[in-house]
Amino acid sequence: MTSSPAIRPYRSDDREALDDICIRTAHSGRDSRPAYADPGIFPVVFAAPYVHLEPELAFVLDGGHGQAVGYILGTADTPRFAEDFRTKWLPLVADRYPEPAGAPSTPDEAIVQLLHRPERMVVPEVAAYPAHLHIDLLPEWQGRGHGRALMRTFLQAVQDRGVPAVHLAMATANTPARAFYGRLGFHEIEVPDSGHTTFLGRSTKELDRL
Repeated sequence: MTSSPAIRPYRSDDREALDDICIRTAHSGRDSRPAYADPGIFPVVFAAPYVHLEPELAFVLDGGHGQAVGYILGTADTPRFAEDFRTKWLPLVADRYPEPAGAPSTPDEAIVQLLHRPERMVVPEVAAYPAHLHIDLLPEWQGRGHGRALMRTFLQAVQDRGVPAVHLAMATANTPARAFYGRLGFHEIEVPDSGHTTFLGRSTKELDRL
């Protein structure tokens, strides 16, 4: 039976769909498969650890057939999450994705290096924005208000936990995403030497403006 698209909490049987969504949107908002030898590294870094460590802060857009077509996930406490990533998540996947020796020499190795450096998430300049998030929608579901609804759901969830503000890190090259976040009230946070990454933040309050 088909129903209308709706946001619901993440379920364990959504895992395969989340991995697929992540892979198909990971390359600055585009499909990572043409650019990476093993694009499966992306969900291992940016999706799976969140639903493993904080599944209560993971929500999906159900397309109406029980299948996730988008998601938002994150953590209420970035420093704690980085610690849990190292002690509870990394041991589960490190054998499959060993840390590169020396500087990364391929696009895949650059992402694998991020896997082995969870402390990179703890950025002093965003300490006042303790929560962080990742949001991704399949292309055919973008531009229809679903991203805004997912964001409202996540911000309400972290606000309910007493978290005052949230941040995210995005590829600076992803200009459509930057415009989307701007419409949702995110502002840029100045982080020196951030390379090709832009940091954005916003309060978890004033959700009626979303």
